[in-house]
Amino acid sequence: MSETVTFRIPTELKERARRHPEVNWSEVVREAIAREVEVRERLETLKLLNELRNRVKKVEKGQLDSWLREDRGR
Repeated sequence: MSETVTFRIPTELKERARRHPEVNWSEVVREAIAREVEVRERLETLKLLNELRNRVKKVEKGQLDSWLREDRGR
């Protein structure tokens, strides 16, 4: 399934792009959007990982072992 997306570009850019009819501009735009989404998702994941890492650093020594033992006892 796909969606139609409309966006604006400067007239000059559109005229310059028309000089290259061999380029599938829809595919170029799809790939650019996909790359940007991938970058942003990776940055979001890194942010979450850093938050988790900071939380883990705050756990007192031995606390993690205690939690594991408690969880295994359930």
